[in-house]
Amino acid sequence: MTTDGRQQNRALPLGRIAGAIALVVFGWLAVVVALTFGSAPGKSMAIVGPQSQALAAIARANGRILASNDYFTIARSDDAGFVARLYAAGALLVLDAEQAGGCSGLPPSRAAS
Repeated sequence: MTTDGRQQNRALPLGRIAGAIALVVFGWLAVVVALTFGSAPGKSMAIVGPQSQALAAIARANGRILASNDYFTIARSDDAGFVARLYAAGALLVLDAEQAGGCSGLPPSRAAS
């Protein structure tokens, strides 16, 4: 019986650690998503989700497509409210491309300067 009690005591801290990690990750994601709404016009945005859905959302939100692959699409618009229009047009997740992974949407020679 003492062995079972020790195993339960070990499982409890691991469950709390996993819960704390999940809370931190989801909290960070919520903050990053909320900050995209305050992005200045003309910034590159990364639209995460199926390529066809992202391209359709960008077209409906009057954006310019800069790069695209199966998992994310980089787009930009000089109009205010681009992020809100992307979500309204069906985008699953919109992140600031420069903050999310260093994607500027510029060709490599121009991005370095």
